[in-house]
Amino acid sequence: MNNSYRELIKNKNPNEGNSPTTNDCCDHPAIEERGGNNVCLNCGIISERTFVGNERRAYTIEEIQTRRRTEPRWRDFGPRTMLPSTKTDSKGKSIGPKEQALFSRLSKIQNSLISSIERNFWEAKPKLKMLTSKLNIPEYISETAWKIYSIVAKKKLTMGRSINGFIAGSLYAAIRVHDFPRLLDEVCEASMTPRRTVHRSLAMIIREVLPQLGLRYQPITAESLVFRFGNELDLPMKIQKIAIDMLRKASQNGLKRTGKDPKGLAAACIYIAAKDGCIRKTQSNVADVAKITEVTLRSRAKQIKTILSLL
Repeated sequence: MNNSYRELIKNKNPNEGNSPTTNDCCDHPAIEERGGNNVCLNCGIISERTFVGNERRAYTIEEIQTRRRTEPRWRDFGPRTMLPSTKTDSKGKSIGPKEQALFSRLSKIQNSLISSIERNFWEAKPKLKMLTSKLNIPEYISETAWKIYSIVAKKKLTMGRSINGFIAGSLYAAIRVHDFPRLLDEVCEASMTPRRTVHRSLAMIIREVLPQLGLRYQPITAESLVFRFGNELDLPMKIQKIAIDMLRKASQNGLKRTGKDPKGLAAACIYIAAKDGCIRKTQSNVADVAKITEVTLRSRAKQIKTILSLL
């Protein structure tokens, strides 16, 4: 069938239609449009390019609004009918006072038909998306966080409480469910929410939401933080493995982790391993990366050295 189609194209008169030919083409040109180009099927020469449109770049908000050709995709929730508050219709004609009053009344009725959960979702979804983009959180963790927050909203736990706190708490709960190396202080700082508010919301999520979803909250461990702090300090993998072995040996020989911040233990092991490996890292640099004080770093390093010296 392909050969018969090719023979049909060869036998066509080249002067028919608007397909241009060039003097450099073969004796029997067979012009056909392929991928935006007019190509000869016999010799393969491109005689002319066909342009679909003349796109112009937009830099300002006004240019984006005037030059766009597509509409934004609807969300998975919320109303589908939007009544704008403009004084002109879709054709640009002005709307009279009676029509404006009618559309204003219809928009109020439309807003009254929206449930409280939908209004909550319309406010919470953009905030969660902005927070995940700030912290560079993977998509699967963001989906888990939204699933957690949807249960929170359906249980009406947000009534009288901060939505920002529950968004940050849901995201950190999803981070801990998937064992992703992010700290609670980073989530609070990115969401601009007090730590106390996020901690209170997180406690309610762990107690009432995670068991319903069958998810397990895993506290952050010092081992997972060792690799993160080591990468931020540009330490080689050999030093990071030495720090991990040092932390495990200290834990097996009497180091009590109860009541101790895992950030301090991880930072102390990294500092000791870097110092023993002749890599200069100051206490202030390690403490800044781990978001702890230098006093905590020296105290944890002293405890680990004391336990390892007894081996």
